[in-house]
Amino acid sequence: MPAIVDAHHHVWDLSVRDQDWITGEQLAPIRRDFSLDDLTPLAHKTGVTATVLVQTVTVAEETPEFLALADGHDLVAGVVGWTDLTRPDIADTLARLAALPGGRYLKGIRHQVQGEPDPDWLLRPDVLRGLAAVADAGLVYDLVVLPHQLAACVGAAAALPGLTFVLDHCGKPPVASGDVDPWARSLRALAALPNTVCKLSGLVTEADWASWTPGALRPYSDTVLDAFGPGRVMFGSDWPVCTLAATYEQVMETAGELTGSLAADEREAVFGGTATRVYGL
Repeated sequence: MPAIVDAHHHVWDLSVRDQDWITGEQLAPIRRDFSLDDLTPLAHKTGVTATVLVQTVTVAEETPEFLALADGHDLVAGVVGWTDLTRPDIADTLARLAALPGGRYLKGIRHQVQGEPDPDWLLRPDVLRGLAAVADAGLVYDLVVLPHQLAACVGAAAALPGLTFVLDHCGKPPVASGDVDPWARSLRALAALPNTVCKLSGLVTEADWASWTPGALRPYSDTVLDAFGPGRVMFGSDWPVCTLAATYEQVMETAGELTGSLAADEREAVFGGTATRVYGL
């Protein structure tokens, strides 16, 4: 297989900034620092030659830090950052980010919509105005949502056909319970819109961490691949969050198994081509 792109991972340094979402005993294994130096040998071992570094917290200072990291490290080819979509001056804010050292690595914006109590948060007029500014800046928008928020994703993508929406973690389906619908219906409604893409990522941590198997993930990966087609699906490890349930190598091997029935060119799209095209890597 040609060089692989890992289209979704994180890093954090707790001495610089707390990750206030890492709480409780279950998440204790990842309540420590994770750096690009930690990821690089794992990436090289599995054939990954480029990555997309994705925001972790809704703090404006993180995005410039990530752009500087990308500017100084050969592995990171793109950054999905954060900024407040509802700011009246969002267009100026995005322009300032693009002008920073490493600003050319800014490829997209993301907000933790999954934490918003309003299931229609994406459809608020001020949010839609911000999303339009993201499109005008030539960026894409990553969606981190829960299944009940997928309907709003459909509405936002339909309202803004000029903006590419990238669904993170397959929309977080309920893998642990084994339920496929209604998640699958909502996912297919989103996939019906041509300006949408999906990351084959995050499934291991939606499953039972201690007992998951590739077979338990397959109904969800098959639904994603069928709904979007391989040309609109991209692989992401979700490292280091994935390490709660699997090693980096296991995530890569499982993704390979779940896509094993695809043709060679389709696998190349999932493991590199789609991310390269969508993010302009």
